[in-house]
Amino acid sequence: MPIVKVAAFAVSLDGYAAGARQSLENPLGERGFELMSWFFPTHTFRSMHGDGGGGEKGVDDGMAAAAMADNGAWILGRNMFGPVRGAWPDESWKGWWGDTPPYHVPVFVLTHHARKPLEMQGGTTFHFVTDGIDSALRQAKAAAGAKNVRIGGGVATVRQYLQAGAIDEMHLATSPVVLGEGEHLFTGLNLPKLGFTVAKTVRGENATHVVLSKGK
Repeated sequence: MPIVKVAAFAVSLDGYAAGARQSLENPLGERGFELMSWFFPTHTFRSMHGDGGGGEKGVDDGMAAAAMADNGAWILGRNMFGPVRGAWPDESWKGWWGDTPPYHVPVFVLTHHARKPLEMQGGTTFHFVTDGIDSALRQAKAAAGAKNVRIGGGVATVRQYLQAGAIDEMHLATSPVVLGEGEHLFTGLNLPKLGFTVAKTVRGENATHVVLSKGK
């Protein structure tokens, strides 16, 4: 049965999933890339960026590969698509990932400003949704069919879908990093009341992986 999931979502030991002061130079906020340091050496990451024979294989890579499997559609907040704020000045910005983004399926980007769909190489098409998270989820489920919908972030987007009760499963990769500031993932959220329990904990080479599930 397809689910709505968050996967391979990196969190610091003190609960931050992005650093402070996001910018073009720091898309994950200052020190934000430290959160993803477990992911960058993996075979999965290297394969996503054109090095099919490189990268480390092990627990972290296995969790990363599982996070990328069986996704029929993604949902992203606008900040995850790019640093442009307000109305689109033009259509020159096409995402952080170059001509071939790593999604290879439809991606629904939450925004307040309309833009026509953007078809990229490798099967990714960005659809810009201006009428809210419920509409984006309906469209993503329709596009995904029998596969899963992955909520890719950022933090505010994940929190909105958690508060709406729409997420079935979360795989958090806890990195051995203390940020001290940034975007906190769970402030004000009561995960047990939202129905989550710990389904699995796996110690990887560079992160501890925790899967929270509603038991569906």
